[in-house]
Amino acid sequence: MLHGYGSSLIEGTLLTLAVALASLVIAAVLGLLGALAKLSHSRVLQVLAGAYTTFIRAVPDLVVMLLVFYGGQMAINQLGERLGWDYVDINPFVAGVLTIGFVFGAYLTEILRGAFLAVPPGQREAAVAFGMRPGQVLWRVVGPQMLRHALPGFSNIWLVMIKSTAIVSVIGLSDLMSRAGQAAGATREPFVFYLAAAAVYLALTSASELGFAWLLRRLAIGVRKVAL
Repeated sequence: MLHGYGSSLIEGTLLTLAVALASLVIAAVLGLLGALAKLSHSRVLQVLAGAYTTFIRAVPDLVVMLLVFYGGQMAINQLGERLGWDYVDINPFVAGVLTIGFVFGAYLTEILRGAFLAVPPGQREAAVAFGMRPGQVLWRVVGPQMLRHALPGFSNIWLVMIKSTAIVSVIGLSDLMSRAGQAAGATREPFVFYLAAAAVYLALTSASELGFAWLLRRLAIGVRKVAL
């Protein structure tokens, strides 16, 4: 049915997952830093974080991808010419991961900021009163409670991120969509291969939803006991 392109689609699927997972790590780090910046007392950090989230929400993901891959490569090589460097060729995987992570870090900034504000202030004050340092308060007290509040939004970001990895095909990365396009062009059966790609994305997002639903139930166990 897939005319021998099944293994190619599997390889593309694995690359898609690798891009999504690596991007999620970067997005989580940027989201946490952005949330802390917005919640800080520093006006400069608040303005920088606000500019970051505003810019990302106003510009399409594809435009950011092209700016990073083509514009970034041109800027680096122009600088390299002045410094005597050899020509730098940006790896499409690195460019794709950095771009997607950068984009979704802005959305996670708002999610984590809201999750932080959802934790009762008394929890943080009590931790400080016990002599905990700010890092300990975040890791031991606020963080676990933030996770429960942030998980629904976090799961939505992950689901959208899996689908958004399709844009890496425009910079030459052989992800699932790229492999499906190559197979469709070679066999002249676009419906078959794009439908197969859609089925793979559906399977990935469905499995992710089940996993997040299980995790949300696990995190809510203590809450239900307290409520009783």
